[in-house]
Amino acid sequence: MRYWLFKSEPATWSWEDQQAKGEAGEEWDGVRNYQARNFMREMAVGDRGFFYHSQTEKAVVGIVEVIAEAHPDSTSDDPRWECVDIRAVAPVARAVTLDEIKAEPRLAEMALLRQSRLSVQPVREAEWRIVCEMAGVAP
Repeated sequence: MRYWLFKSEPATWSWEDQQAKGEAGEEWDGVRNYQARNFMREMAVGDRGFFYHSQTEKAVVGIVEVIAEAHPDSTSDDPRWECVDIRAVAPVARAVTLDEIKAEPRLAEMALLRQSRLSVQPVREAEWRIVCEMAGVAP
């Protein structure tokens, strides 16, 4: 299993929106960055991810699971763009803010801090465990 982080502006697609989709989940569509698209191509069903509210909150607010591997993005006629489907697994017990992640020395190399604008990014297993601990959830 691999771990990821999915960033979304809550005004566009929030954790509550994701949860409302239930077991059926939703396409993680609209990504128009090659590196983010390539990360989605690496994902496998069962991989887990953090759902991160960008812009206003700047915090990890939930945990999601990949439920469909990369396929054509339904919001584009361009075959270059692909996406995965994800479903909400659980909210975190406590949101973990960007400032808290920055303050944790063990997370200094996290992609979130090094490639802050990337909407889909990998999370190392050790980072996953640390953020889960900070969030009050089992890894």
